[in-house]
Amino acid sequence: MTHTYKITGMTCNSCVSKVQKTLSEIKGIEKVNVTLNPPQAEVVMNHHIALNELNDSLIKAGNYKMDEQSSDGTEITSSDNREEVSKIITYKPLIIVFLYIFLGVVILQVNSGRLNWMESMNNFMGGFFLIFSFFKILDVKSFAFSYSSYDIVAKKWFGYGYLYPFIELSLGILYLSHLYPYFTNIFTIIIMSVSSIGVIQSVMQKRAIQCACLGTVFNLPMSTITIIEDLLMVAMALLMLLLM
Repeated sequence: MTHTYKITGMTCNSCVSKVQKTLSEIKGIEKVNVTLNPPQAEVVMNHHIALNELNDSLIKAGNYKMDEQSSDGTEITSSDNREEVSKIITYKPLIIVFLYIFLGVVILQVNSGRLNWMESMNNFMGGFFLIFSFFKILDVKSFAFSYSSYDIVAKKWFGYGYLYPFIELSLGILYLSHLYPYFTNIFTIIIMSVSSIGVIQSVMQKRAIQCACLGTVFNLPMSTITIIEDLLMVAMALLMLLLM
């Protein structure tokens, strides 16, 4: 059963992350999608949960309150084409970021006058980590809250969420500077493999939570695309190690 609730008290993306995390941890809730504009939560439950029980949990996270929102209860059914269009719209920011990184790599290769796959992968990964760290650093606090809802390390140590954007920034600088390539690739494999574990678990459990890959600037859902993104970095780092 799906219910839509109006939420009062949310003022920023950090609030969205707190409400999302709190509701996701309530027993009986299968999926949660919290948005700031409009300020509401769409909650999928496997059994009815009283509104006062939901609010009891929310008040521990902050000054938030839920009120049931009227809905016509109509189930949305879309054709395959409409679903594909919806996915493209949802992941538009991620697609644009990857296209920009790819364009930068192409320009660098054209200017060098030669095609070098190792150098192309190196520059792609450097651009990836720099840009992705930028969006996380824009609001580190909100990112840390969001990241702690699914990452296996951030769940145990909340401070890791604050540290992670700067780890990505450092990797980006190392790749683009061509410094310590062996160490950089090894470290990338470890960091991204560990990061992918929490993502895979969340996708397999079908948890409707926000992906923090581009920080909390964009409301991207966790999906197999996030898994591919993490494992792509692992595969490229591993390939560069083998080709050294």
